[in-house]
Amino acid sequence: MKRFLQFCRHGLWLLFRPLWWLLVWVWRAVLFLLWLVNPLTWIEWVTRTWVRKFGIGHFSFVIVNAVRNQRRATLTMLSVAISSGLLVSLLTMQRELTVPPESEAASLRVIARNKVSITQPLPAKQLPVIEKIPGVVAVSPFTFFGGNFREETVTSFAQFAVDPVRFKGIIVEGRIAEGAYEDFVKDRTSCFVGADTMKRYGLKIGDRMRFTGTFYPVDLDLKIVAVFQGTVDDRGVFFHHKLLDELTGDPGTVGTWYLRVASAEVANDVIARVNRAFENTSAEVRTETERAFQMSFMSMLGNVKLIIGLISSMVVITLLLMTVSTMSMAIRERFRELAVLKALGFRRTELFAFILAESFGLAALGALVGIGGAWTFWTFIDLQKMTNGFLIYFEVTPRIMATGAIVAALLGIVSAIAPSLAVARTSVVDGLKTLD
Repeated sequence: MKRFLQFCRHGLWLLFRPLWWLLVWVWRAVLFLLWLVNPLTWIEWVTRTWVRKFGIGHFSFVIVNAVRNQRRATLTMLSVAISSGLLVSLLTMQRELTVPPESEAASLRVIARNKVSITQPLPAKQLPVIEKIPGVVAVSPFTFFGGNFREETVTSFAQFAVDPVRFKGIIVEGRIAEGAYEDFVKDRTSCFVGADTMKRYGLKIGDRMRFTGTFYPVDLDLKIVAVFQGTVDDRGVFFHHKLLDELTGDPGTVGTWYLRVASAEVANDVIARVNRAFENTSAEVRTETERAFQMSFMSMLGNVKLIIGLISSMVVITLLLMTVSTMSMAIRERFRELAVLKALGFRRTELFAFILAESFGLAALGALVGIGGAWTFWTFIDLQKMTNGFLIYFEVTPRIMATGAIVAALLGIVSAIAPSLAVARTSVVDGLKTLD
């Protein structure tokens, strides 16, 4: 039995030996590739080549000491890179959720909704009153349908019922990419679709879009006759309000009123006049700019600034503790060398400059990798597809990148203080005895 077990073990080893060696060589190849793409590898090689040819100086001395333990330096750099990338992503998320994208034309648009709740409709008979208010250039009913496209349970793009003739004077920045707007005006069962939605679903002019009602107990079957692009959000679908009225039994109501004012200077006056026009009626309105209207939806998510601010603070504190710990270990291992430098006549300020340069360099390199990686990732990824249409833009602005770089630089400076104080307080004799 014993010989049989030994034979089985030996046979299994012979059977899996090629696979084992294959895994070993694959692992070695991965490690070699990681070593090859590591920027610290090339920095160390260039620095040592420079030292061999021209001798060592202050700058090369700092670099050689920073990368002497390449594994620790690499992990430190990656930690700073990941933290910086996460910080930049969080700040960008905060900006996108609290500062919605806005065009110049959007500043001229105003939305009037029911003062009690946005879910409460407004009477259609308010239209002539709004049209007569000075400063109003165009006005159209604007009713959210909220249907599900095809077999989707949640559709990321909105559908709105509008008056096609009046609506043309409101979204003035959009341009027709395909089809003709006149066809949309003539055909009551047609729709006007954003270019992003057309591209995402592979639609073309003449295709039909079928929506299952969620808020309204009716379904829509619409024909695509025109495509628009050039607006802040090229995803929406617009259809005839008369069609919705027919399907719902013509209740004589609209969801909201969409207005365009003559100029930004008269916007506040128009808002006040519209609100006063329907005071003490059965359908009082709350009028606000398009931007304020969008922000009211974002406020439903809670205090986004506070939440993201707390998470960002935790990231910064974690990064600070990690950097201080790493620098402290690196300097503690070199107490004897620093004591020798003291004995050779180097002042405390010069030793502090060496430590500061090493800490700042690793932090700066990590920030460069992390912030650059975050910018590349969020610039070239299909964000709408990844978030199912929740986010349209995720722009990593220069200001956000500068904020991340400043935070990383400050952390690199702060993390050098504790090791520098320890070196300054240590005498030459104590430093020489540290590693004995």
